[in-house]
Amino acid sequence: MTTANEILKPFDHCRRVVVKIGSALLVDRKAGLRTEWLDSVCADIAALRRRGVEVLVVSSGAIALGRSVLKLPAGALKLEESQASAAVGQIELARAWSESLHRDGIVAGQILLTFGDTEERRRYLNARATLRQLLKLKAVPIINENDTVATNEIRYGDNDRLAARVATMIGADLLVLLSDIDGLYTAPPHLDPEALFLPVIADITPEIEAMAGGAASELSRGGMRTKVEAGKIATAAGCAMIIASGKVPNPLQSIEAGARFSKFEASPNPVNARKTWIAGQLHPAGELHVDEGAEDALHSGKSLLPAGVKRIEGHFSRGDTVAVVSLAGHEIARGLAGYDDSDARLIAGRKSGEIEKILGYAGRAAMVHRDDLVLTHAGNTKKGRKKANV
Repeated sequence: MTTANEILKPFDHCRRVVVKIGSALLVDRKAGLRTEWLDSVCADIAALRRRGVEVLVVSSGAIALGRSVLKLPAGALKLEESQASAAVGQIELARAWSESLHRDGIVAGQILLTFGDTEERRRYLNARATLRQLLKLKAVPIINENDTVATNEIRYGDNDRLAARVATMIGADLLVLLSDIDGLYTAPPHLDPEALFLPVIADITPEIEAMAGGAASELSRGGMRTKVEAGKIATAAGCAMIIASGKVPNPLQSIEAGARFSKFEASPNPVNARKTWIAGQLHPAGELHVDEGAEDALHSGKSLLPAGVKRIEGHFSRGDTVAVVSLAGHEIARGLAGYDDSDARLIAGRKSGEIEKILGYAGRAAMVHRDDLVLTHAGNTKKGRKKANV
């Protein structure tokens, strides 16, 4: 359970922190880069480093900055215009971070990630090794999606979830999402004046997910929904997350000085590194819809057997990541499929002892083995699971 002091001083017990910067904070559509604000953030980073805290930055802003430099009109950009803007903006963004951090004697290192760099296991491990080496050499990694080559079909599309993937990849203690809103509310506050602010979120329930709204700025591709999704990824791996306003100078210092923010508590039982990678997969290849008995079995630490699977959606191969979905339509787990979808459909709802007769070969007893499965939501079982403490 989080203590009052840990809420008020979130950096005090951190060894490693990931800070995500939104485009709307860093770039003004007419004036370009907010240099003074960037300098204040870098001063905050330097202060944390002097306390022994390692800091990684996930910085949006390349496309927004590039379109400002190229003087492109307001409104939606075509894919090729976005990629051209990113190509120009990435140079400007990297230079700005490097120069600002250099004032405090800090070296910046640029890392551009594509979707496959976190979703494919080998590339994930390689990216993690690079980040670890940069931290070992006392550099501050400045990370962004490689928008010059990413396509609309294969991309993160927002840096909130990218930041969560980086945080889990590197084993961060805290993920800070600096945004144009100071935390999570029961409803979008600009639409509902009676929306309530939530200072602590102990568990991300379907009710919490339903509170997420849409994007609030034309420069930003993320909204509260992607922030809550980032929270699910980070907290499952034992990394706490806070959403705070970045509209003020020295936003990290402001957090410690008492500025309001919402904190998503880390899971008290974080999954191991391999399961962290499974849980954080952004686009499962398919869905396995299960009955209540199977749901209870999963929460008891058991494997998912074919008998409990009622419906299968999507096309996947053995070893692909699939989502396990309850009868109520809520995702409860993710895991690596033990069968291709064609064979999985044939044995769904059948007893494990019937597999060989149905398929013609002796396959695995489990549709998803417990060693390859991680719970992504507490759910509601016979034993009664706790609601979010908000």
